[in-house]
Amino acid sequence: MSIKFLPTGILCLLFLCAANAATADSLENAQEKGLAIATEMKSRDRGWVDSSAEMEMVLHTRGGRETRREMRVLALEVQDDGDKSMTIFDSPNDVKGTAFLSFTHNNADDDQWLYLPALKRVKRIASKNKSGPFMGSEFSYEDLSSFEVEEYDYRWLRDEEVNGELCYVVEIIPRDKYSGYSREIVWIDQVHYRALKIEFYDRKESVLKTLTLSDYQLHLDKFWRPAKQTMVNERNGKSTEVFLRNYQFRSGLDEQDFTENSLKRAR
Repeated sequence: MSIKFLPTGILCLLFLCAANAATADSLENAQEKGLAIATEMKSRDRGWVDSSAEMEMVLHTRGGRETRREMRVLALEVQDDGDKSMTIFDSPNDVKGTAFLSFTHNNADDDQWLYLPALKRVKRIASKNKSGPFMGSEFSYEDLSSFEVEEYDYRWLRDEEVNGELCYVVEIIPRDKYSGYSREIVWIDQVHYRALKIEFYDRKESVLKTLTLSDYQLHLDKFWRPAKQTMVNERNGKSTEVFLRNYQFRSGLDEQDFTENSLKRAR
């Protein structure tokens, strides 16, 4: 039986098509795995109902100067949509009484309001402005929204250790056209599915900020919360530390505690 050889050009084309098909399959598998990891991460944090905590925010300048703020943060779990949260400033006096209210949504723009006691009015944060800094910190308004699976596309990149813990490294891409980030790279530990580190990329594909989440504590035998979060601005050298303590869960908060009127009454 004679063997017929294909012309070189056709042979190369066949190899190229096979390589492209393999690459497409690999990409699809990575996307499916990334989505599965994010879905599992969210599912493990369902059922907390409501929570409150005391929070200290420390702002660091490049030169080492510190500014400290004492706050409280309340949160409400919402079924079939994103969660709600309220942050209330207790000190120092120049920000005392300031309150921030956020409604995260699965498939719509988030709603956010800021109450400024000096002006005695509520300011709505426009979706296109949510990439701006929150009260002079290195956190943006966008960073204060709850994590909702539907708001991103996903791709698993690799497995890698962080501080001795084996993590999934997942790329998440915001679907919101007003997001200040082109993508985020998240390190999620493979045992408890907790985010340990997040790199935020700007629209020019440079690392803008890095968030480290540490000192995790277990609540109600199920829910992990970081006692410390550190956001470092890789561009200007500033950083913001957040310390959370005295978590309380299922204390009876409801929808009426998260309205514009309750925002004005927050003290």
